[in-house]
Amino acid sequence: MIVRFFDIIISIILIIVLIPLLVIVSLIIILETKGPVVHWSKRIGKDEKIFFMPKFRSMIINTPDLPTHLMGNPLKYVTRSGHYIRKFSIDELPQLYSIFKGDLTFIGPRPALYNQSDLMELRKLYGIEKMKPGLTGYAQIMGRDSLSIEQKVFFEKEYLEKKNFFLNLKIIIFTFYKIVSISNIKH
Repeated sequence: MIVRFFDIIISIILIIVLIPLLVIVSLIIILETKGPVVHWSKRIGKDEKIFFMPKFRSMIINTPDLPTHLMGNPLKYVTRSGHYIRKFSIDELPQLYSIFKGDLTFIGPRPALYNQSDLMELRKLYGIEKMKPGLTGYAQIMGRDSLSIEQKVFFEKEYLEKKNFFLNLKIIIFTFYKIVSISNIKH
C-alpha cells in the first residue's frame, strides 16, 4: 500500500516537472517521422496479465514486434532522433503513466514483451512473474542490454529475495548513473 501511494505521488510530480521535455520530444518525433508519437507495446505484467505500455516511438513504423536482441540489426529500424531518445532512456518517460495507472512500479523486473516466452518461462521457475514489473530494476543496473536472459533472471531472483529500502535506493541511484553514463545500451 505504501509503495502504491509512493508510485502515484512521485509519478504525478515527475509528469508535471517533465511536461516541457515531454512536449519537446513529442514535437521532434512529429516533425521527423510520420506516425504516432507514442508506441503502445504489448507487455506481460504481474501474474502474467497483459497490458499496453507507452514508450516514445524511437523506431520506424512497421518495425517487427520482437525483442531488439532478436532483430538481427535493430539499428536499421531506429529513427534519427530515436538514437538519442534511446541513448538517454527518454523513450521510457511515458511509462510514468503506467506507474500512475498501476501497471508498473518504479522498481521491479522490466516487463517482458508478450512474445518473450523464453524469459517468462525462466521467471516462472522463481516466482518473478508474481512481482509487478518496474521502470527500472536490479538487472537494469547490473548490465541492462549486455545481460543474457539467464543473467537478467538471476538478478531478478536476487532482487526478489533481498529487496528492501536500501537496495531500492541503490537501484534508483545507479539507474540515474547508468542513464548519464550511457552504459550497457546496445542500440
